[in-house]
Amino acid sequence: MHWRLCITEWVDNKGEGNKAAMRALAEGDRSPGVVGYLDTEPVAWCAFGDRSDFPRMQRSTLLQPVDDEPVISLTCLLIKKSHRSEGLLPAWITAVCDHLAETSRTRTVEAYPVEPSHGRKAGPDTAMTGIDSAFTAAGLTKVARPKRDRPVLRYHLP
Repeated sequence: MHWRLCITEWVDNKGEGNKAAMRALAEGDRSPGVVGYLDTEPVAWCAFGDRSDFPRMQRSTLLQPVDDEPVISLTCLLIKKSHRSEGLLPAWITAVCDHLAETSRTRTVEAYPVEPSHGRKAGPDTAMTGIDSAFTAAGLTKVARPKRDRPVLRYHLP
């Protein structure tokens, strides 16, 4: 819910309130994201939607639209902590794009990962949007760089 609410609403609803709001979105007409499984264990999450679904992103000076092209924004990617060092993120991004190719009319996926400095790790507060190298490994290409460590990447769905 981080990108779907203003910061005050997000903080006020932290925990159960945000979980209930996400549950309500999931029960609606448009999926707010997908869960990824390894065998029968849920190990991954990706939140996505039209840019208009994310008011906080629209107000961000860092994440202004690159152009007028309609995009599906990937706003939050998560691999379960116990599986993070297994290299699953590129395959997860590819699986999300494959899902969107089958379910979305919009044909461009856009992501806003962090690109950690050489030898440094991204913290949990910045890594929620994903790591740049995983997106490039999945075939996304850089189209903008609004900040040194924040590229904007795109993938055109078949």
